[in-house]
Amino acid sequence: MQSIKDAAAAFLAHRRIAVTGVSRQPKGHGANVVYQRLRQRGYEVFAVNPNAEEVEGDPCFGDLRAIPGGVEAVVIGTRPEVAEATMRECAELGIGHVWMHRGPGSGSVSPAAAAAGRERGIAVIDGGCPCMFGPTSDPGHQAMRAVLTLTGNVPRRV
Repeated sequence: MQSIKDAAAAFLAHRRIAVTGVSRQPKGHGANVVYQRLRQRGYEVFAVNPNAEEVEGDPCFGDLRAIPGGVEAVVIGTRPEVAEATMRECAELGIGHVWMHRGPGSGSVSPAAAAAGRERGIAVIDGGCPCMFGPTSDPGHQAMRAVLTLTGNVPRRV
C-alpha cells in the first residue's frame, strides 16, 4: 500500500486522462469539475458519456475504447454500480491507474470495482478527488481534503 499523496502524484503524472460520467449539464456534477480542472491545468482530457456526443464544447466518447490513441488514466465519476464495468474496460485496455471520485457523498466508489481493479494490477484510488492534490488542487479542495480525510471519504492509503 502507498500513501494517498504518493498515489495521487503517480496518477497525476499521466497526461492523457479520461473522465467518465461527465454530464451535458455541468452545474453541480463532480465529474465536470474534475474534467474542467484537468483541462485548465494542461492535461489532455477526454469526456466519457454514452449519452452525449459533446460535453463542455468538446467531443464526448461513448466508452474508453472510442478514445483515439487511448488514455493512461481514468477518473470514474459515474454511479458506483457502473464502476465495475468501467474497471473491467480499463483492465482490458491496459489502463493502469483509476481514481474513483468521492466527495462528501457516496460518490463513485465501489468496493467490488476497487478490488477487481487491484486484482488485475491497476493502481486504484478509491475516494477523494484529483482536484485535492498536486498541480490540480485549489484552497477549497485542499480544505475539503482535510475534512473528508477525517470522515474516511479520502483514503489515507491505497
